[in-house]
Amino acid sequence: MKQRQGKPFTGILLVCMLLVLSACGGGNSSGGSGGEGTVTGGAGEAESGIIAKIKERGKLVAGVKYDTKLFGLKDPGTGVVEGFDVDMAKALAKKLIGDETKLELKEVTSKTRMPMLNNGEIDLIIATMTITEDRKKEVDFSDVYFKAGQSLLVKKGSPIRSIDDVTADTKVLGVKGATSIKNIEEKVDGLRVQQYENYQEAFTALRAGQGEVLTTDNAILFGMSQQDPNYEVVGGTFTDEPYGIAVKKGETGLVEAVNELLKEMKDSGEYAKQYEKWMGEAPPAE
Repeated sequence: MKQRQGKPFTGILLVCMLLVLSACGGGNSSGGSGGEGTVTGGAGEAESGIIAKIKERGKLVAGVKYDTKLFGLKDPGTGVVEGFDVDMAKALAKKLIGDETKLELKEVTSKTRMPMLNNGEIDLIIATMTITEDRKKEVDFSDVYFKAGQSLLVKKGSPIRSIDDVTADTKVLGVKGATSIKNIEEKVDGLRVQQYENYQEAFTALRAGQGEVLTTDNAILFGMSQQDPNYEVVGGTFTDEPYGIAVKKGETGLVEAVNELLKEMKDSGEYAKQYEKWMGEAPPAE
């Protein structure tokens, strides 16, 4: 009986030893891959959210304006959209994916850009968008990438030369969703701005005599005066309009990537090069 009991006991010991050796061997053979899995998982977590989706998709989807000369204007003949904001989108596509052509542009207006961002139609907004406290409640912003200020566009020879000449009876035109509407209505008691869907509609209305003044950021107005030299920007600026690139709330990784790109472009001189290309002058000193 003792021998019968001893054999099973010896067998159990052998099985236990094999299991221990197997576990040790498994640990050694899979330890590297287990470690790599942990690292990969960590990187995956660090690159979660919209950046991971952009890379998986293989392209960046940016919301830009199609009606704003110097920033984003679509050529009706070729269908090509060009401008400072478009070039910024190209630079970001290159940073995130390694190729500036891996970019899809979608048209936005001042009215549609935040809804399109928040419902997932676009990854970010690069569309002459002023950073404001109210907007920060709905989206997250990058650092300032362009400094503008609100001004006035009038027909040459107009008696309106500055904001001081605008009264409640002045026919002022603007664009829906733009901060410029609220700004000028607060400046001039009783003023109500006639609002249009986009800047080309508003500029067409001004040229058709439906208004005396078109107001928005000076950089946008300079583009309009280039389109039609019968119109000029007057009175300097009466607000500060810092433009930021907007992303969905909580997408801190994408905000960091954009800010990193802006710093790299400024340090390398690429930002100044792009600014001069579109604005015809060097960027203001910071």
